[in-house]
Parts: sequence; structure tokens; C-alpha cells
Amino acid sequence: MSQMMIENKGRRGKFEIIADVLSVARGGAKKTQIVYKANLNFKIVSEYLSFLEGKGFIGNTSREYTTTEKGEKFLRLYKQMEEQLA
Repeated sequence: MSQMMIENKGRRGKFEIIADVLSVARGGAKKTQIVYKANLNFKIVSEYLSFLEGKGFIGNTSREYTTTEKGEKFLRLYKQMEEQLA
């Protein structure tokens, strides 16, 4: 049986973007830092931050976003899935 190769054509999926945003916010980050470090624009970052905050994956205090324990759990599971697929 041949092994199937799936190549990423340069575009990240929703879960990759979520993982990137949560990773940047781990130690606390301002929106501008998340935009540049996660390589996104302000419109998209605003949408993801709003979504993640609503789901409890990220917290927002004094203009700084921080990954919550729920967000950390997502990152751990995401990393495990990546390792399984590697």
C-alpha cells in the first residue's frame, strides 16, 4: 500500500491559525504582536481573537491577550495530532 502525501499549498487552515495565535499569546501579547508574529492582518486577527475569547481559549486584560488553560489544552492536543500525522 502506498503512503499518501498531503502537501500544504501555502495556505494555513483554521486550526493552524488558531494554534499560531494561541502560541503567540502564551506569555501575553498585544494585538499588534499577534498580527506580526502569527503573520496575519488586523481584520483576521480581530475575528480570531473574538472567536477564541468567546470560546474561553484566550483572555484579554488591559489590551493584552493571554492563552488560557483551555487554550493550552488545545495546543497540546493540536501538537499530538501533528505528531501522529507526521
